[in-house]
Amino acid sequence: MKKIFLSLFFMSMTLLMAQQTIPSVSIKTLEKEVIDAAKLSNDGKPMVISFWATWCKPCQRELDAINEVYEEWVDETGVKVYAISIDDSRNVSRVAPLVNGKAWEFDVLLDTNSDLKRALGVGTIPHTFLINGKGEIISQHTGYSDGDEEELYEHIQELVK
Repeated sequence: MKKIFLSLFFMSMTLLMAQQTIPSVSIKTLEKEVIDAAKLSNDGKPMVISFWATWCKPCQRELDAINEVYEEWVDETGVKVYAISIDDSRNVSRVAPLVNGKAWEFDVLLDTNSDLKRALGVGTIPHTFLINGKGEIISQHTGYSDGDEEELYEHIQELVK
């Protein structure tokens, strides 16, 4: 039943989100370099953007689960994952040590003012977006339950067929 619900959810969100792209908002790398979110790309291959925070345990579980299979995902589909922390200026110093401790292989970016979060209408985290090779947001998912990453990967595979 859960798989059917998630599939219907992703399909409905695909219709609602088609053609929407990542807005032009300043975010930072872990090295504090300012970049334009609209310039995030993956050479025509799918991308995943996951909003998270250091204090969010479901977020960390989702990103840990993705990290376990990330190398395989990249080898098979070329997907790129961006984990965007919404930790504010008081907590942003905790991001790099946590990321390094977990040895996450994907790119981690910072949205300390929540500008990108607001622009994309993110309310609850974890909030994960799937973007096609044209840079269009095709689906999104909020929350995390064990196995959600498998459903996400099925949708990534559909994009590269």
